[in-house]
Amino acid sequence: MMKQQSLKKLISHAEMRERMNGLIDIHCHILPGVDDGAETELDSLQMAEAAVEEGIHTIIATPHHKNGRYENDKQTIKKNVSNFNKLLDQNNLPLTVLAGQETRLNGEMTDDIANGELLPLNETKYVFVEFPTGHIPHYAKRVLFDMQMAAYKPIIVHPERNRTLMKHPNLLYDFVRSGALTQVTAASYVGKFGKNVQKRSQQFMEANLVHFIASDAHNTTTRRFSMKEACQQIERDFGYEERRLLIENSQLLVEGKNIHIFEPKKIKPKAFFGLF
Repeated sequence: MMKQQSLKKLISHAEMRERMNGLIDIHCHILPGVDDGAETELDSLQMAEAAVEEGIHTIIATPHHKNGRYENDKQTIKKNVSNFNKLLDQNNLPLTVLAGQETRLNGEMTDDIANGELLPLNETKYVFVEFPTGHIPHYAKRVLFDMQMAAYKPIIVHPERNRTLMKHPNLLYDFVRSGALTQVTAASYVGKFGKNVQKRSQQFMEANLVHFIASDAHNTTTRRFSMKEACQQIERDFGYEERRLLIENSQLLVEGKNIHIFEPKKIKPKAFFGLF
């Protein structure tokens, strides 16, 4: 009995479940040589090893698309994912990589889905949307609305790192209230992008403005996975159930099912590290 009680102190319910079922990372730049993520196959394999060590069994590869530097269309990504899965098998790495895409917000997104250039995550109804770092384009609401009218669910990636949303967080409330989803970066939540970004991540979580937690990993040094650490911190901050639902949302996304959503709340205006 004493041994069992001691084990419970060391391992939370969520951790025990993750050890059995593992984690899914829906945002990762693991494909070699396609963007600012892994440069070589060796880099990609090292990232895969790091992911497995974190308890991740499935990754959606999401190379950048139409961000001013990189063009990775649907068919090219699917081919690269297929080749990389073969490489994982050859190296006996227990990891499955699925196809996705991180597309910079632009006015043609809905058309690009229809013409086969834009790739929803694992070919489901969920689509990543990346805002520019420094601002939110004036047409953002229209594009997000048009995507939903076409039966797709836009997911705003790393909103906590957008400067406009840092200063005016309730703009994110407006987007979520209108049907958009969001994904916060694990490293942001544990402070690896600075205290301001960490604080916003926590506030977004508290206000029910976060639907997914993912790594946005680019390498094994400066942009690591941090998934296990973030999940543990979320449990400490908000409890086991919040952690469980976020983890389950990634599974539901991969399966193309409806995710868990709670009523969003506005963030009360107050001084925030000198930003207001």
